[in-house]
Amino acid sequence: MAKKKVSLFECQACGMQSAKWMGKCPNCGAWESFIELSAEQQKVLNEISKTTTSPSKAKPITQIEEEEVSRFSSQDSELDLVLGGGIVPGSLVLIGGSPGIGKSTLLLKIGGNLAQQNRKVLYVSGEESSGQIKMRANRLGANHDNLYLLSEIRLEAVMSEVAKKSYDLIIIDSIQTLYSEAVPSAPGSVTQVRTITFDLMRLAKEKQIPIFIIGHITKEGSIAGPRVLEHMVDTVLYFEGDASKEIRMLRAFKNRFGSTSEVGIFEMTQDGLVSAKNIASKFFSRGKPQAGSAVTVIMEGTRPLVIEVQALVADSGYGNPKRSTTGFDASRLTMLLALLEKKLELPFNQYDVFVNIAGGIKINEPAADLAIIAAIISSFRNRPLSDESIFVGEVSLIGDIREVFHLEQRLREAHTLGFTKAIVPNKPSFKTPIKCFVAEEVAKVVEWM
Repeated sequence: MAKKKVSLFECQACGMQSAKWMGKCPNCGAWESFIELSAEQQKVLNEISKTTTSPSKAKPITQIEEEEVSRFSSQDSELDLVLGGGIVPGSLVLIGGSPGIGKSTLLLKIGGNLAQQNRKVLYVSGEESSGQIKMRANRLGANHDNLYLLSEIRLEAVMSEVAKKSYDLIIIDSIQTLYSEAVPSAPGSVTQVRTITFDLMRLAKEKQIPIFIIGHITKEGSIAGPRVLEHMVDTVLYFEGDASKEIRMLRAFKNRFGSTSEVGIFEMTQDGLVSAKNIASKFFSRGKPQAGSAVTVIMEGTRPLVIEVQALVADSGYGNPKRSTTGFDASRLTMLLALLEKKLELPFNQYDVFVNIAGGIKINEPAADLAIIAAIISSFRNRPLSDESIFVGEVSLIGDIREVFHLEQRLREAHTLGFTKAIVPNKPSFKTPIKCFVAEEVAKVVEWM
């Protein structure tokens, strides 16, 4: 009697497997994402899941020796900052971002920097030819004998090349273009990406070679392909910012060897994507004061950034007023407007309100609430604010202004850039370089405007 075939379906969005087809994935919520795996694909998955190592024995944690993580510099201060101090041997790093934002440019520049430090670097490209990469290397000044280019999309060919030479760094551009001949599916599929990532992870750990992987993103802004890719790597980095602007930000969303609070700031120049040397004045302007503009100081990791908040309040031509934000949480803007209507009796239910954060940066902390309110009231009353003042404070639902962390660092950064006044939640306990005005509630802020 013939053996009955066992069906196995897999979600192409997250990699979840099921014995039957489903219209909606219960794990990630994707529709029409399940496809049936062939017998060859199921065989490959079974081989991957098998382990050849002997079972380990549990030990008391007091008997475990702490491992010291060694690092070496990428010769780029901003990338080292995001990685937690440098590149860790044997780490697997995934870098994502929108097309043209500078992923390939940054890694090729890093490859050239390390090659000049007598480290052998392999740059694997499945999208561009070696001639195209050579043209970019000429522009970036990355030409060096220790930088090797391999235009290949077969994983087996990449592994063969790595076996021939001893490399100190490998760059994969990109993971969606590679495919393994052992997997009977198209490049970029769940099975292909999982198999290739597993093989690259094993290569990195066995030979202690750091591997950087470039990943495409979807229109929603997430890494294209299965979510298992982000779970398997050690570090996940995302480029933020508009590709049409010169400032780009690199943020860590996962880092097994460092903090995820740091952010790297880069500047696109004619020499490629380089560390921003002077970013202090990139996110605000010191021209003639304009109504609807306020300045605040936010913390990106350990770095204070002075940024400009812009607001526009206009008569609503429809019954339902618009609320639009760029770089700020829209739901938080709605909360602040409701608070102003309640506490100050301002009729914002009759006005459209637009908020923009200058420089393309995104605000993730509530310390900018006070500046948002100041900019909105300034636009509503058509009254410019002083160009020498900053607003720092978190606004609560009951109308009071709460303290923020690292106030001393924020004020010192503002003083360095020429600001002389600050509206803060409470009187600082330290000696401040600028004059501070205390505003304990929202109504008090209006008095300083």
